[in-house]
Amino acid sequence: MVNTAKPTDIKLHQKSRVVEITFDDDCHFELPCEYLRVFSPSAEVRGHGPGQEVLQVGKETVNIEAIEPVGTYAVVFKFDDGHDTGIYSWDTLYDLGKNKSTYWKDYIRRLADAGYQRTQQSYDASMIDE
Repeated sequence: MVNTAKPTDIKLHQKSRVVEITFDDDCHFELPCEYLRVFSPSAEVRGHGPGQEVLQVGKETVNIEAIEPVGTYAVVFKFDDGHDTGIYSWDTLYDLGKNKSTYWKDYIRRLADAGYQRTQQSYDASMIDE
């Protein structure tokens, strides 16, 4: 997906573990840190090609310690589990926001297929009911 919208505001709410992003087309997204972590655009998560994705488990309580800009086109989230290699372009963040419900449902299904039970379900309703 190629999008021309650029963020006008990015706020990290560490207590609630949510990143709020507002784009210049007035789209506003609230993205939980767990969601951002399990959908990291890094090779560690996505692999180096189709079919090489690595299902991320045990990320229910992950938080972001810092957000660092990458030029004028992206950010890197520094997660408290040590993960800091994914570069989140504006297009990636917009896509994650627009498709949050679909992506989250698929992630929950993949976890179930792998036999993994999440320890916290706090984001599930808000992720799907949009």
